[in-house]
Amino acid sequence: MGRPRLSSTAHMRVVPALLGWPDPGSAFSALMQLAALAAVISYFRRDVGSMAGGAIDALRTRQFATGPARLGLGVVLATIPIVLAGVALAPLLNRCGSPLRSLGVIGAASLVMALLLAATEGFASHRRTAEQAGVRDFLLIGLAQVGALIPGVSRSGSTLTAAMGLDFKRAEAARLSFLLGLPAIALAGLKEAWEIARAGVDAHAVALLAVGLLAGSLASFAAIWGLMRYLERMSSWVFVVYRAGMGIFLLWAVATGWLS
Repeated sequence: MGRPRLSSTAHMRVVPALLGWPDPGSAFSALMQLAALAAVISYFRRDVGSMAGGAIDALRTRQFATGPARLGLGVVLATIPIVLAGVALAPLLNRCGSPLRSLGVIGAASLVMALLLAATEGFASHRRTAEQAGVRDFLLIGLAQVGALIPGVSRSGSTLTAAMGLDFKRAEAARLSFLLGLPAIALAGLKEAWEIARAGVDAHAVALLAVGLLAGSLASFAAIWGLMRYLERMSSWVFVVYRAGMGIFLLWAVATGWLS
């Protein structure tokens, strides 16, 4: 799951590099996002249920101004940009050795996101709630989500940074980030699950994937719980430092030839 510090896709690229393993590819990374999907739905089950019920009521009554219905519409609007960009860039993103998955790109993306997060932390007012979000907010956060196609940007990190830049409270920005990312996570994970099923995998590989999904779901739920509790009380400067440190380390490691 993408967190404000560094994206999960980047971690799944960096850790194998440090251990001398090959790049697992974005298909494996996207499939692991199903673990994050289960965790987000579980943690925000009341919001998800409210959005679903609000959408059904809105379609029946043609009243789309209610809070749950507006949030549900926002989820749809925020998903359109990343779907279009994902389809357009699929050939480049879905192959091992893609230039977008290089450690240098991940390092640079980490530094850029550290600067953007620092800017929003320093200059945003952090006063708005998710219920105050409008069409403009959903579209801007959706555009920010497109950046998550680049490992090192982080889907939740880019959307949280955008939401904070729009003056949402830190915890409310995180809530919006996770809810608006549900369709993108689901579409990416289910698409890759279908591709893997079509390609055919043996029982051992299926068992390994199942264990990975279960462990990932539990870890993601714990991460969401911890992040929400943290942002209710603290700023995001610790993630700025983490991102900047990781970016500097990766760029140094690539420049010196320690990692390639």
